[in-house]
Amino acid sequence: MTVDSSLKAWLALSLIKGLGDEGARRLLREFGSPESVFDASSVSLKSLAKPEVVTAIKLGIQEDLINPIIEWLEDSNNHVVTLADADYPQSLLNISDPPLLLYIKGRLELLNHPALSIVGSRHATPQGIINAEAFSESLSQMGLCITSGMAHGIDAAAHRGGLKGRGRSIAVVGTGLDKIYPAANRELAHALADQGVLVSEFPLGTPPLAPNFPRRNRIISGIGLGCLVVEASLQSGSLITARLAMDQGREVFAIPGSIHSPQSKGCHALIKQGAKLVETAQDIVEELSCSLVIAPQPARTPISSDPALFEHFGHDPIDIDTLSDRSGLTVSELSAMLLVLELDGLVGTLPGGLYQRLH
Repeated sequence: MTVDSSLKAWLALSLIKGLGDEGARRLLREFGSPESVFDASSVSLKSLAKPEVVTAIKLGIQEDLINPIIEWLEDSNNHVVTLADADYPQSLLNISDPPLLLYIKGRLELLNHPALSIVGSRHATPQGIINAEAFSESLSQMGLCITSGMAHGIDAAAHRGGLKGRGRSIAVVGTGLDKIYPAANRELAHALADQGVLVSEFPLGTPPLAPNFPRRNRIISGIGLGCLVVEASLQSGSLITARLAMDQGREVFAIPGSIHSPQSKGCHALIKQGAKLVETAQDIVEELSCSLVIAPQPARTPISSDPALFEHFGHDPIDIDTLSDRSGLTVSELSAMLLVLELDGLVGTLPGGLYQRLH
């Protein structure tokens, strides 16, 4: 990605401590562009920003702060899109607090593809996992890009299902894109970067800080035409995403469950509040009035047909590093292969990052 002076100014503005997206938008409304903000006089800035922010702006663009980002952008799979870019998700422009810019890894075009947000409990039931993956695959086959937050449980299942279909999947994360959280989703993150897209509003190096995850939820809900909650307790963070979706004017859907299950109570509460009860993916598409046509996926070379890879597995559980040593393949190559094998039901994951062949 080419980094011009305009993008450098956007990056520098976004990294000013204490400014925030709202403060940055206020300055942009007044001065028109990030370059003009840095060219503005101290007098004109003082009525719009805190003294420490004005001081930071008058120091100018700090090259040492943005150089790591510029180096990161040398990878053709990495991007930064700003509010002024055509590639910026247009659906986010009508929410109350759109991010100033987004860090992107993967297929940029998916940001403006018709999408549906699918969220739910990190402590999902086995049936919840099955429902999330099945709904996601069906909706992705119909052309919707499945958006979620790459957490354990429902999120991860939604991404796996989305990657099976032609709509693919978007993961909005609460860390910098040079961090993978949770670590157990490393292979999924690699597959999303290759076949889908990873999105973050947080600068590179941002660790998994608790306040960042509720904040990223407005992006998860805002990108989608609607939001489906698969399973959620009454205390689930997924309800935050659903309420944000309601506030943003998105349709909210919920899958009902047993009246005795704690993981169903959040969905039932949403249904009482006006969320649409759904039993099939078609229920969602009809409600959204989407003119999405089911189309066959391009033929995929079945990695699972390579018997040599299974020979390296043996019959006992194996970790990816050992598999790399045995096969001569890189961890990145294996990550993509293992995800495909898992989606095809040929390999299972075990605690401790182990894999087990199932056939």
